[in-house]
Amino acid sequence: MPKTITPRPRTATGLDGPLDSLGGLLRDWLPRQRWFAGKDRPVTELSVLSVTELFPGCLHLLVHASHVPVPTPGGTPPPGDCYQLLLGVRPHLVPRLERAFIGRAVDGPLAGLAVYDALHDPRSAHLLLERLRHPGAAGPLRFEADPAARVPGGLPPRLLDAEQSNSSIVYGDAYILKLFRRIQPGVNPDLEVPAALAALGCSRVPAPVAWFSTADPRPATLGVLQPFLPDATDGWSLALAALAAGDDFTAEARALGRAMAEVHLALAEAFPPAGPGENGRTAEAMRARLDAAAHAVPGLLPFVPGLRAAFAALATCDTGPPAQRVHGDLHLGQVLRAGRDWFVIDFEGEPSRPLAERRTPQSPVRDVAGMLRSFDYAARQRRPWRPEWARRCREAFCAGYAARAGWDPRKKHALLRAHETDRAVYEVLYEARHRPDWLPVPMAAIKRLAVWGG
Repeated sequence: MPKTITPRPRTATGLDGPLDSLGGLLRDWLPRQRWFAGKDRPVTELSVLSVTELFPGCLHLLVHASHVPVPTPGGTPPPGDCYQLLLGVRPHLVPRLERAFIGRAVDGPLAGLAVYDALHDPRSAHLLLERLRHPGAAGPLRFEADPAARVPGGLPPRLLDAEQSNSSIVYGDAYILKLFRRIQPGVNPDLEVPAALAALGCSRVPAPVAWFSTADPRPATLGVLQPFLPDATDGWSLALAALAAGDDFTAEARALGRAMAEVHLALAEAFPPAGPGENGRTAEAMRARLDAAAHAVPGLLPFVPGLRAAFAALATCDTGPPAQRVHGDLHLGQVLRAGRDWFVIDFEGEPSRPLAERRTPQSPVRDVAGMLRSFDYAARQRRPWRPEWARRCREAFCAGYAARAGWDPRKKHALLRAHETDRAVYEVLYEARHRPDWLPVPMAAIKRLAVWGG
């Protein structure tokens, strides 16, 4: 039977039982992970919210990392973040698991044992799939599945090593399991939205076949299993390949725009309409994010007046398309092309924003702006920069979108400029924290957008 420990939140090094062995190791290991959101915020306290022995030699943990407060978009620094961990423990580490090694426990009942990230262990990944194939409970964890789906057993696991804010395991090139690393209470949009679209018969989004969640300390989604498209290529790779070959990408961009419009129409049908967008309130939120970002990245300060002008124009423009559920973090890496078809994935939204905000209806122009910024990112990956390539792709995407949606984003100039500006501000903050070498890319857009009419 699975064992569950739900101690009072307190410093990990002071917990009883096996947690005595893990506190110091996790404090050193967590900040070095790609998906750890607090790299610029020193960890002041590490608390364990729950521990479940998922199967022998594998512990499932939810840990809370408290940070030194710093300004964040929106202006209210979170008290800390909750993370999902799967840790393996064994006396001796085999060579294939050396890259997953966290450390060797010194204290407590795990003293002397090697602790490692269990997602790198094929045995643990296999047993995790078996949990998903056979719905039920393991302590506070609940495993569920679509009764119409039949996932075969014995599929070989492969942990993807791409940089991302979560961890993904591919099983036999047939299914992909996304495990959310940063956990927030509530239903994750990456389960909620694809399930709702699948119920409508929308084929542009892979449908979830199994998922798991926790009830402790609060209900939250932990992971989702979906069909994997083995012959698909993400839009980012396709765009870079076209740039490297000197090829045009407008046909692909136009088809992508049409596909995204279809997804937006399905989202508007799947979720209750929200009525006209509140541009004044949206503009104020954008201004708050700009002020917080400029405080964190002083290089933004000279451009703040021009960027504020974009948000002021939004506050006084017409309402634009109705607010609805959107993707929330759309870019070329979130779309796949298999054959002639485009598919949209990763509906989690921007991980840095609160889950409730990511589930709030917003203008579909936000997604359009995200994709336009992505074309600009792609065009700046090679020297010399190809601004004309990006411009043609932007125009083609909007034209394809307009042909299917019935309205043209390019004719919503103030709305589009404001959302593109907001996206660029988010990019500046993200790159400054995680990829400083990329900071010139969004800063170039900031300089353009700070000029009226940019």
